[in-house]
Amino acid sequence: MASLYLAPELRAEDVVVGAVVQITGDEARHAITVARVRIGERISVSDGDGLIASGAVTSTDGGVVTVEVESAARHPAPFPELWLAQALAKGDRDELAVQAATELGVSGVIPWAAERSISRWEGAKAEKGRERWASIVREATKQSIRPRVPVVDSIATTAALTKLPGRLLVLEPEATTRLTEVAIGGDRITLVVGPEGGIAPRELEALAAAGATLVRLGPEVLRTSTAGPAALAVLNARLARW
Repeated sequence: MASLYLAPELRAEDVVVGAVVQITGDEARHAITVARVRIGERISVSDGDGLIASGAVTSTDGGVVTVEVESAARHPAPFPELWLAQALAKGDRDELAVQAATELGVSGVIPWAAERSISRWEGAKAEKGRERWASIVREATKQSIRPRVPVVDSIATTAALTKLPGRLLVLEPEATTRLTEVAIGGDRITLVVGPEGGIAPRELEALAAAGATLVRLGPEVLRTSTAGPAALAVLNARLARW
């Protein structure tokens, strides 16, 4: 299986068949010292915005990986976009959700400071937390060989969620509407997942008042780390992406 490396500076005019592209910096160091890529090995390089070039490694000299392009394609952005508003959770449960959501094709993730979130991002910790999630998203993108790196937004309040564009689907175990039954469409769908203690009643009321639809999965109550990815899997199937 080919490995994917990111090169944001990659341009479409540089990746015609027979051209040579380079991987530098941390990506090259990882490829050489950790992945131990070898001459002749086939890998892929992406700008993280839909462009992917694949080919054989021709050199790893000087800490730079050189690849001769054998094929290249620009992948359109998915439509509709699927986003995940993930409540901050204790331990690494929110990070597990973000990682899996990336592998499942989410277009963007939003850290949500829910009322019942035990973990808190305040002050300098807010940007540090966002950067941590961005790193997780980046690595999951490479692992799953996705052509686009999902967006990681800044920490959001419940009030901010009510103003998001597109459709809001709030995962709530006691909802009467199944995710498999709700109508889907539009340019963007955002799944809202609460923390370990669930979404507070007044938050549910605020989201519903803003036009959000409360939906449930099966009869089981899923962890915050698995609810979002499970819902994304359902939507991927319903949108015929799988």
